[in-house]
Amino acid sequence: MAKKTSKKDLRNYLDFIPVHHEQYSYTVSDNGAVTVYVENKGVFNKIAQVVFKKPRISQIHLDEMGNFIWPLMDGKNTVYDIAEQVKAHFGEKAEPLYNRLVQYMRNLESYGFIRFKE
Repeated sequence: MAKKTSKKDLRNYLDFIPVHHEQYSYTVSDNGAVTVYVENKGVFNKIAQVVFKKPRISQIHLDEMGNFIWPLMDGKNTVYDIAEQVKAHFGEKAEPLYNRLVQYMRNLESYGFIRFKE
């Protein structure tokens, strides 16, 4: 039985241009580590903040490859351009490059950290 593919699956992510979402602020430390700040909103988060002493703003620390990729998502570079720079910087350590990078971009998009210009 053939697998059904949606239009979303048929999009070519390599042609997309990722851009940081304006809703989230971030900082880049001197050593290049990126931290994205997410405000915890909503009733349940307010309760958790009071009862469990959870922070109002969560800090998301990116991994080594994420730290390299984040500044490249400036609204000018396509995913393909970013992939080429990742390949030049990390070499074999980044393989399987395209599958890994596209999945990473999908994850960032699903969390709302980035959006794509097509």
